[in-house]
Amino acid sequence: MNKLRIGICGWGNVATGLFKTLQTNADQIKKRCNLEIEIIAIGARRDNPKCDPGNAIIERDIFKIMDHDIDVLVELIGGVDVARDLILKALNNKKNVVTANKAVIFNHGDELFSVANKNGVKLLYESSVCAGTPIIKLLNQELAASKISKISGMLNGTSNYILSNMEEGMEFEPTLKLAQEKGYAEPDPSFDIEGTDAAHKIGILSSLAFGSSLPPKDFYIEGINGIHKSDFEYAHEMGFTIKHLAVAKLTNNSIDLRAHPALVKLDSYLANLKGVRNGIEVETDLLGTLHIAGSGAGQEATASGVISDLIYLSDSKIKDVNNINESIELVKFIDLNFQYYFYIEASDVSDAMPSISSIFTNKGVSIESISQKENLNNDLVPIIIITDLLKEKDHHELVNNLLELDSVNTVRSIRIEAQ
Repeated sequence: MNKLRIGICGWGNVATGLFKTLQTNADQIKKRCNLEIEIIAIGARRDNPKCDPGNAIIERDIFKIMDHDIDVLVELIGGVDVARDLILKALNNKKNVVTANKAVIFNHGDELFSVANKNGVKLLYESSVCAGTPIIKLLNQELAASKISKISGMLNGTSNYILSNMEEGMEFEPTLKLAQEKGYAEPDPSFDIEGTDAAHKIGILSSLAFGSSLPPKDFYIEGINGIHKSDFEYAHEMGFTIKHLAVAKLTNNSIDLRAHPALVKLDSYLANLKGVRNGIEVETDLLGTLHIAGSGAGQEATASGVISDLIYLSDSKIKDVNNINESIELVKFIDLNFQYYFYIEASDVSDAMPSISSIFTNKGVSIESISQKENLNNDLVPIIIITDLLKEKDHHELVNNLLELDSVNTVRSIRIEAQ
C-alpha cells in the first residue's frame, strides 16, 4: 500500500473539514486507491475547539512544518503574501504542495510553478477553483487533446445563491444577510459580491486553457450589488434571467477575459443552476460544449478537491502543464460589443420617450425593443430597453447622457451574454 505523509498549514474550517474527512473516509481511500494518508503535523497559530487533532504534532510557527518528514505540504492558511512565502519554502525544500488558495495562485502562479518545475516537485490546486468540482484536472488531462475556445460560468457560489434568491423575489440586502447566516457568505462579503473571487478563478482557468499569465493584466470585473429584484421580473418577461458570469474566450490569438453580471436565456444550462452551485461551460473542438456543475463552497467540497490532489500525487507520472504563451494578449474590454438591457426611471414619459430614443439614435445604437411599465409609487415610470449590439466604449457616455435628461431619475444597465 502506498503511503503519503502530509503536513497541514492552517486550522480553520477548511483544514478541520479536511482532517475530519481523512479520518471518516480513510477506509474508502485505502480500498479504492491503495493509499494511506497520514497527517504528521499541523501548523496552527491557535487551537480549534471544534476539532481534536489527535496525535498530529502541532506547530505554532507554520514554517516549521517543513522540519518534519512529510511528502506534501497542504496550504490552507489563505491570503497572499505569507501563503506565497510558505509555498516557496516548501517547493525549495523539494516538498510537493497542495493548496486551496485561489488568491495566491492568481497573484503568484507563474512564479510558483516555475520554482516547482525547477525543483522537480508538483504544485496542485484543484480545490482553488470551484472547491471539489474537478475542473482543473479536466482541463489539464482529460481535455489535453482538445482545443478550447471558451470557458464561462458562475464561479462563485455566494453570488449565485444571492441572485437565485433575488430571482425568487427577495431583495439584495436580506438575501446577503441570509447567506451570511447560512455560512455561504463571510462577515465581509466584498470579495464575493464585488466579483473578485470569480475573477481570480477565471484568471486561473484562462492560464490553464490558453496560457495567459498569472497574474493576468487588469481585466474588467463587476459585482452584483447593483442588481435589483425588479431586474429579474423584467428580464423574465423577455426570456432571460441574471447570473454573475466569468468568461475566458479565445479569439485568434487574443483572450476576452471578464467577470460581470449578465442576462442569459432562461432555457440555457447556466440559467437553471440555482443556489450555491457552480456551473461551467467549456467549448471544445472535439467534444462540443461540456457542462460541469458542483458545490462551490463548504468544508466537504473543498476537502474533496484537496484529497483528489493528494491521491493524484501518490502515483502520478503525468507532467503538469503550466506553459505561458507569451504571444497571448487580452482583448481591451472597451473594444467588445454587447447587447444591453437598460432600466430607466422617468418622471414625464411623454417628454422622456422621444429624448431617450434620440440619445440612442445619436450614438448610432439601434433599439431591439422598448416598453413602458406600470407607474411606481413615486410616479416614476420604468422604461425597459433592449439594444442591438453596442460598443462597450460608448456605454459609459450613453448612460451619462441619459442621466443628464431632466425627466430621467435612474439608469441601470446589464450586458446580455451571446449564446
